[in-house]
Amino acid sequence: MTSGAAAPDPRALVGRRLREARALTGLSVSALARRLGISTSAVSQIERGVMQPSVSRLIAMTDALGVPLATVLSGPASTSPTGAEYAVERAGDAAYLELGGGVTFRRLTPGDSPGVDYFESVYPPGSTAASKDQLFRHEGYEVGQVVSGELTIDFSDEIVVLGAGDTISYPCDKPHRLHNTGADPVVARWLIVHPADPRR
Repeated sequence: MTSGAAAPDPRALVGRRLREARALTGLSVSALARRLGISTSAVSQIERGVMQPSVSRLIAMTDALGVPLATVLSGPASTSPTGAEYAVERAGDAAYLELGGGVTFRRLTPGDSPGVDYFESVYPPGSTAASKDQLFRHEGYEVGQVVSGELTIDFSDEIVVLGAGDTISYPCDKPHRLHNTGADPVVARWLIVHPADPRR
């Protein structure tokens, strides 16, 4: 039985969750904009769901706010029996979010997962996690596996190309950029382990 209510727009949910996280920190829109080095208008448009951040911008925002990426990625509440110490999200309930640059994210952690972000990303041909020629860094340590396609990762000192089944790990503060230069979509799964931080 369905309620007939339209599902919330994942883009608007991400913006709302970013706004709520910012409010909890006590930061103003202008203060967050200064931390990120962008305009207050850009922060406002992202929070209202008018503009979609790139992967690098979204991660920069969650880092600046001291919240895990999973906190703002949309998805319905996971289900578990009352009092259970586990959470379940059914495959049919998984929400996909298209970010700026054409990359699609899907959270793979049902419920809270303190200190850890686990998600799947899909890179259509020509898509990128950051602006062209821009390397970015963020908090934590990252482990990734390419499920299908061929993903290119630019580091400041070399370029690494990963094929299906290949895995990689690196500290997230190593400047990097992920993009798809091939003709087929890339599907990859990522685990980001965050340093101990009382804000998280």
